[in-house]
Amino acid sequence: MGGITLYVRDRCPLCEEARLALELVCQELGATFREIDIESDDRLLEKYQLMIPVVEVDGDVLMYGRVTYTGLLDRLNGKGRTG
Repeated sequence: MGGITLYVRDRCPLCEEARLALELVCQELGATFREIDIESDDRLLEKYQLMIPVVEVDGDVLMYGRVTYTGLLDRLNGKGRTG
């Protein structure tokens, strides 16, 4: 599995939920992820401000908005089989 990135911003309840789901999925799959605050970069803020949280794998948006454990696991497993 390639590089997983979680884009978040401060004081975002959906981002907290996504972080927890991604932590659980990564533990299960033996993967890691990096987290980036979109407010640290004007380009990221413009690109993702209405979508966060955003999960990207190898530069492709996998999920955004409401990120759930089962949805994330299904999509990461699917990406692993096809990519």
